[in-house]
Amino acid sequence: MLRTRLAHLVHHRLFERVITVLIIINAIVLALETSPSAMATAGPLLMAIDKAILAVFVAEIAMRMYVDFRGFWRDPWRLFDFAVVAVALIPASGPLAVLRAFRILRVLRLVSTVPSMRRVVNGLLQAMPGMGAIVLLLGLIFFVFSVISTKLYAATFPEWFGTIGASSYTLFQIMTLESWSMGIVRPVMEAFPWSWALFVPFIVMTAFAVLNLFIGVIVDAMQAQQSAEAHDEREAMSAETATILREVRALRAEVAALRADEHEDGLAQEAS
Repeated sequence: MLRTRLAHLVHHRLFERVITVLIIINAIVLALETSPSAMATAGPLLMAIDKAILAVFVAEIAMRMYVDFRGFWRDPWRLFDFAVVAVALIPASGPLAVLRAFRILRVLRLVSTVPSMRRVVNGLLQAMPGMGAIVLLLGLIFFVFSVISTKLYAATFPEWFGTIGASSYTLFQIMTLESWSMGIVRPVMEAFPWSWALFVPFIVMTAFAVLNLFIGVIVDAMQAQQSAEAHDEREAMSAETATILREVRALRAEVAALRADEHEDGLAQEAS
C-alpha cells in the first residue's frame, strides 16, 4: 500500500514540477554563495536552504529507489540524478574541499526533469557515432596542415609554428576565426606572400565544411529521435484506442443483453 502511494506521488506532475522549482532555487542559492556580500548578509540562511533542498533531493531519490529498485538502476537518468546528489553528500573537507565547487552540478538535474532537455541530450548521444567519424576526419586534416605549416613557417614564426603542437593550436585559432587574419595570417603573408593558399583552403575545409557536418549529424539524430518518439506516441494512442473500443463493445454487449432480458421479462408478463 505504501509503495503504491509513493509511486503515485513520485510520478505525479505536480511532484515533478516541485522538484524542478527546487533545482532552480538551489541554483540561485549556490550562485549567491559565491557573493561575499550575500554571504555576509544571509550566509546562514543560504546554507540552511541549501541543506534543506539537498535533504529533499535525497528523500526523492530514496522514494524512487523504494518504489522501483531494479528499474531505478536500469534508468540512465536516475543513475545520473543519483550521482549528482551523491557528490553533494561527500564531506567537502581536506583534500576533498574542491568538491564544494561541484555542488552546482545539482543544477544539471534539470536535464533529467525537463523532457525537452532530455530529448536534446538523447539526440546528442545518438549522434556520437557519426560525430566520431567527423572528429577523425578533422583530426586528419589538422595533422596534415600542422605538418605542412611547421615545415614551412617554423624557422620564421617559432612561437606559432615551432612544433606540431604549436601549429595545431595556431590552426585551431584560425579555424575558430578568432583574430585569424590580422593576428596570424597577415603577419605570415608579409614573410610568405603565398601562405594564403594554405590557410584559406584550411578555413574552408574546417570552419565551413567539416564543422557544418557536426550540425548536420546532430540535426539528423534529433529528427530521428523525434520521429521515434512520435511513433511511440502513436503506438500508445493506438493501443489505448483499441482498449477503449474493446470496452465499448463489451458495454454494448452488456446493454444488448440487458435489453434482451427486459424484453423477455415483458413477454413473460404479457403471457401471464
